[in-house]
Amino acid sequence: MVTGPEAGQVARQVVGRAVAAAPVAGVVVGAPVAMPPLDAWMHRHESSGAMCMTIEALAWFDGPPPDLAALRCRVAERWRVHDRLRLVPVVAGGRRAWPGWAMDREFDAVAHVVAAEPGAPLVPTQALAARLLAQPLPAGRPPWQLHLLPAGEGFALLLRAHHGLLDGMSLLALLRTLLDRPAALPPPRRGPAGDGRAARGGAGALRALADLVPRGRVLPFHGPVDGRRAVSWLRLPPAELAAARAALPSGRASANAVFLATAGGALRSAGLTGRLALPGVCAMVPVDVRPEGEADLLGNHYATVRVPLPLGGDPLRRLREVDEFTRRAGLRPRAVAQARLVASRPRRYGAVAALLGRYADSPLYASVLCSSMATHCGALWLGGARCTDMAVMPPLSPGHPLALTMVLHDGGAVLAVTADHAHRDLAPRLCALARQEVAALRAGPGPAPQ
Repeated sequence: MVTGPEAGQVARQVVGRAVAAAPVAGVVVGAPVAMPPLDAWMHRHESSGAMCMTIEALAWFDGPPPDLAALRCRVAERWRVHDRLRLVPVVAGGRRAWPGWAMDREFDAVAHVVAAEPGAPLVPTQALAARLLAQPLPAGRPPWQLHLLPAGEGFALLLRAHHGLLDGMSLLALLRTLLDRPAALPPPRRGPAGDGRAARGGAGALRALADLVPRGRVLPFHGPVDGRRAVSWLRLPPAELAAARAALPSGRASANAVFLATAGGALRSAGLTGRLALPGVCAMVPVDVRPEGEADLLGNHYATVRVPLPLGGDPLRRLREVDEFTRRAGLRPRAVAQARLVASRPRRYGAVAALLGRYADSPLYASVLCSSMATHCGALWLGGARCTDMAVMPPLSPGHPLALTMVLHDGGAVLAVTADHAHRDLAPRLCALARQEVAALRAGPGPAPQ
């Protein structure tokens, strides 16, 4: 990594090579290409005024921060190969026209990589992440931005993007490729467990259609989502997470099962699960459908499946039920079938598509978003600073002012809670209750925390 006085000159040379063929900055190349249905769905959420669709990934570092010019140089060197990062949303033909992606001539690392202004008051990372999560990306250029932030005794990188451009795994892939990894480590594998097989043809379509059946319960926090955000996070060191996964007498639970059981227990302890017996509390769980060996593929490559969150019994029983369900249900084949169904939809808006979209956003489809991801690599470095943790904060959906995520990195994890301003007190409260759930798993069987 280049540092020191020549860093700015090197950055300008690298960025200059990336745009040497562009006599006019910001001009797109060629005709727009229609967005895939999932991209278009995300784009329409924001363009219609329904919701800000900014998604964030935050990486914390223990060590000295890089020079801004050197960071821009690194971004230009390592990310300019990704055409996805040069895509600009384009809508032509009226409000109901299907949106497209156009290619920007310029990869402008200077515009996309920013830092806090010199002399500006320091804003806590948590508050700044919440504020930026509620802000759309600047219009007229590829909708992504990397922020270099002070954080404690080290620093943080906050990567944010329009969800129509990048999903959560894309954000982690970009951070992974930006940073340095020990040469002995194998390349990252595909995220979710599973054999990747999915029923094709009619059987696959039937499976995907069956996953549209209403399964969610309306919970006390469901309702309109306001325009501000609150975030809170809980760090689980490797030893704590490993102990929770080892709590089952029958064998080691998956980290995803620990997350889902913890989320359900925290919601129950907070009194947010309602009083009805049926339908149950159902988590909407995004599942990565990238092919094997393509972990760095950018874009939206996931589908959602629903997982029931057990609420009764003690934390160990809830963990056992979630772990058994996720192993038995074959989440990845179900997600692949759903992804094929979505991708096959016509590129046009209509009454049926609008109805399905409103249903997918409603509590009847799922009670709460619970998304877990992993970097699938060991230690990551930026110069002399080690990346200690990562977190992802998603956009909120209409009617869903609360979402939970977990990111696994280097043996540990960060559980993050995102809420709108009206429900801001729930973010730290659910993190505190999640810590009690994890502590109860580590301690063994016993009553659920209250």
